[in-house]
Amino acid sequence: MKKIINTPQAPAPIGPYNQAVLVGNMLYTSGQIAINPTTNELVLDSIEAETEQVMQNMKAVLEAADMTFENVIKSTIFISDMGNFARINAVYATYFNADTAPARETVEVANLPKYVHVEISMIAVK
Repeated sequence: MKKIINTPQAPAPIGPYNQAVLVGNMLYTSGQIAINPTTNELVLDSIEAETEQVMQNMKAVLEAADMTFENVIKSTIFISDMGNFARINAVYATYFNADTAPARETVEVANLPKYVHVEISMIAVK
């Protein structure tokens, strides 16, 4: 049976989806973008600030499912410019232990919701 995960500590969905779905011990998150859940404003000051907000949003979703980044087994990162890869990766890396980091792909795309520069989704397991 699936359990819907939603928290006010992360931005509300901007479409017909939920922040995450827990099925058994597997958590499937929706993509997070850099919306500050307190102000509902985008954080676009720099690619680092944008990525930090995305990761904080993802942290809130994981915590709502009683998980942490250590539970993450797969990440998908969508970026609008591969030229930002190193800067995004530098922020992303601070959330994981290099020895236990999840599998991941990073894909450059033409556009993202609200024309942001980065969106991240994850799969986690308890």
